[in-house]
Amino acid sequence: MLKLPKLGKSCFLSSSDLSQSEMRHLFEIAKRFKNDELNLNFNNKVLGLIFDKASTRTRVSFQVAMSKLGGSTIDLNPSTSQIGRGEEIKDTSRVLSRYCDVLAIRTFKHSVLDEYAKWSSRPVINALTDLEHPCQALADFLTIEESFGSLENIILTFVGDGNNVANSLIISGAILGVEVRIACPKGYEPDYSIIKKAKEINQGGILTITDDVQSAVEGANVLYTDVWSSMGEENDKRNKEKQFVGFTIDQNLLSLAQQNAIVLHCLPAYRGKEITDEVIESPNSKIFDQAENRMHAQQALLSLLLS
Repeated sequence: MLKLPKLGKSCFLSSSDLSQSEMRHLFEIAKRFKNDELNLNFNNKVLGLIFDKASTRTRVSFQVAMSKLGGSTIDLNPSTSQIGRGEEIKDTSRVLSRYCDVLAIRTFKHSVLDEYAKWSSRPVINALTDLEHPCQALADFLTIEESFGSLENIILTFVGDGNNVANSLIISGAILGVEVRIACPKGYEPDYSIIKKAKEINQGGILTITDDVQSAVEGANVLYTDVWSSMGEENDKRNKEKQFVGFTIDQNLLSLAQQNAIVLHCLPAYRGKEITDEVIESPNSKIFDQAENRMHAQQALLSLLLS
């Protein structure tokens, strides 16, 4: 019987909430779920989803993951609930804690997530904020480990905006001992607090932030990108497209990486912008395996939080 210890912290708000051993344990559980080697039943448990931002993969992967665990999901749309009418978070969070066993929050400001966690008596999961996307990073490193059999001596290069996805890759890389390179235009670097936290987690780790795309890609095992303009930044989209010229993962850029390098993208993708159609459909692409792994990683996370 696989041991399912409770996670060191009752909430998963940041990638830094997991230790290396907890993260690796979660990967093993996710693989067993994926290979139909593990069957757990949480049939009386309820997951509450509060999504202030639009979602496809995060919403569906959480719902399916909870269903596979035998539980149920309540999807709370702020536009059709009192949340959208300005009810205070401390009231909403305390009430939902009495209905649900775990809450997944997808919102803009990270401080909003922290406020839910402060007042909730149940575990709260970060399903994306402007600062971090830790559930995505779990699926990402699970996919990398599956592809190479190990995370040892892996170089991960993220090309694009130093956004929430990049932030969680940096933190998770520091925890797992993976070299992370971020290639972005000047002025679009990851949040300084994230860089500082990563260095505190792993003082001997290798983290590179550069605007030299080619040097960042050379010899990399993993090339990763995301949309240049995240949700809420649509007004800056045209300006960013000018600033990010040369930061598209295309076949030429891919040729600078290791021959067996894999390509990741958290989706949705704007083909021809941050990544070409040719690369997405290439044998190097693990993008749809990565998307599937959202479900398995979150199923493992939920089982740990609910155990």
